[in-house]
Amino acid sequence: MMKPPSAEYYLFDISIYAYSSLYLVLLHFFNFKPLVLAAADNKPSHLDLGIQFLAKGQISEALQQFHSAIDEKPDDFMAHYRRATAYLALGKGKAALEDLDVVLTLRPDFQAARTQRVNILTKYGRFDDGILELEKIQKGGGKAGSDEEILPKIEELKKLKASAIEAEELFEHDEDYQGALNLLDPLIEACPWNSEFRTVRGDALIKVGELSKAVFDLKQLTKLINDNTEGFLKLSLLYYQMGEDEQSLAEIRECLKLDQDHKQCFAHYKKVKRLNKQLNEAQELINQNNFADCIPKLNSALKTEPTVEAFKLKVAPKKCKCLSKSKASKEAIKFCSEALETIPDDEEVLIDRAEAYLVEEEYEKAIQDYETAIKNNEESRRLNDGLKRAKKLLKQSKKRDYYKILGLKRTATKQEINKAYRKLAQLHHPDRHEGPDKEEAEKKFMDIAAAKEVLSDPEKREKFDNGEDPLDPEEQASQGGHGHPFQGGFPFNFQQGGNFQFKFKF
Repeated sequence: MMKPPSAEYYLFDISIYAYSSLYLVLLHFFNFKPLVLAAADNKPSHLDLGIQFLAKGQISEALQQFHSAIDEKPDDFMAHYRRATAYLALGKGKAALEDLDVVLTLRPDFQAARTQRVNILTKYGRFDDGILELEKIQKGGGKAGSDEEILPKIEELKKLKASAIEAEELFEHDEDYQGALNLLDPLIEACPWNSEFRTVRGDALIKVGELSKAVFDLKQLTKLINDNTEGFLKLSLLYYQMGEDEQSLAEIRECLKLDQDHKQCFAHYKKVKRLNKQLNEAQELINQNNFADCIPKLNSALKTEPTVEAFKLKVAPKKCKCLSKSKASKEAIKFCSEALETIPDDEEVLIDRAEAYLVEEEYEKAIQDYETAIKNNEESRRLNDGLKRAKKLLKQSKKRDYYKILGLKRTATKQEINKAYRKLAQLHHPDRHEGPDKEEAEKKFMDIAAAKEVLSDPEKREKFDNGEDPLDPEEQASQGGHGHPFQGGFPFNFQQGGNFQFKFKF
């Protein structure tokens, strides 16, 4: 077992502490700094701090330290090399190349800088410069300059250069856009910072109709090229052709931020802003169920842009819905049918046309539209409920139709219902008929009264519009309801000479 320290040990330790404290007090009094404290003032250099930040992935902080290191020692090649590394991490290839040029001026034999330079030149698609740099590395010798290392890289750059030349030929002269794309895809993968390759590929994608893919290249070009007003204009026009008015508006605003007097950008801005406003206002009216006022807004949008097919397809379902919901059924059927020639499986358009067919009492056609929509969405409860209702209305139409009894359409207002009832009730009142016609008049009068009862009551009318006759004895018996209001006997005395008098209020 270890022996505990003796009393003398503690006395010695305390004395050392006392003398040390006295020493520090004297040093402070006479303004002296001990060697230990002086060593603490040796802070890490800006270069060392930059390397530490770089290792942690704090690129911006590292870059600031490298700036300071170069300000202190402009001829420190390692500070320039490290800053080039930071620039590369931020995707600033041109700035990195400038630092590497300084490094190679200060240290021409620094092979790592040349290798890094080859990588950057390749990303920019500067194949000839890259080959020259590789040849310099080869002359420098060593493992990095051996033929086994250099020759395959030179051959790779030569192949990339040949592909670039061939792709340009296919695009410009042969108009073989797909062939050009087959070469440009691997080219851009190897040279992501080359703006020319992306420009050609974007144009080729537009030619073959792959607009969404073209958008990606155009977006990259707005980052690769500074103050790229033409790029933002081209991107905005592309979004416009795709029917994306919101995105088109956002990109054209970026163009005007760079140049507020740009004529083409300003002209397009005015047009897309007007169209965007019209479409948004129309959608807001749809959200408010204000379908009648929605139609002129959509017509204005089509007038603003009558040629771009994407906007026609965007407006068509909205206009079809507004026409159908506003009870302009005949116009809705015509417009929706035209829209379905272009978008045959559009569920919303099929539903809205089916609803218009129901208003026009073309039940078989409504059923057909619902069945077509269900093929693509069998689990939709909305579609299945619509089909069920259409079938019920078809079945109902073969029985008693209260709208037909009053000579009205399903869109009839309450005032129209009352007016039709008064007219027909007066015409077919049994007291106005004699002999064999009286029995027929009584039957018609009962039907007219029943139609009035159902269509004047919002709840009963809704049931009837959904394919259920609230006065049908069989239906009501199965659902626990009431039958015909005159079932079991007519409430009035129509015998000639009776005391009943029927009065009409107009």
